[in-house]
Amino acid sequence: MRLYLPLVEQLNFKSYLVKKKIDPKAFAKGQPEHYREFEYLFGQVHPESFTAQKLFLINRIRRAYPLKEDFWEKPTEKRLIRPKAAKPKVN
Repeated sequence: MRLYLPLVEQLNFKSYLVKKKIDPKAFAKGQPEHYREFEYLFGQVHPESFTAQKLFLINRIRRAYPLKEDFWEKPTEKRLIRPKAAKPKVN
């Protein structure tokens, strides 16, 4: 009997940068050495570990190479609908 485990979504480095709101093209053009170094390290470790290791650098890079707002979706507020209590029937 084989167990099939769900595949974990595999992030690539460019999609990781977009998720962190960093423009990957501008970052690669502005600091090519750092980009290649980060890309290599990202391929070696888990994304959460990468974030923990490079958190302060990621914040600086985000400020230097911000991603335009049209790349990510803004969260929309969902209105909560309150259930209506059933009124008892009176004869």
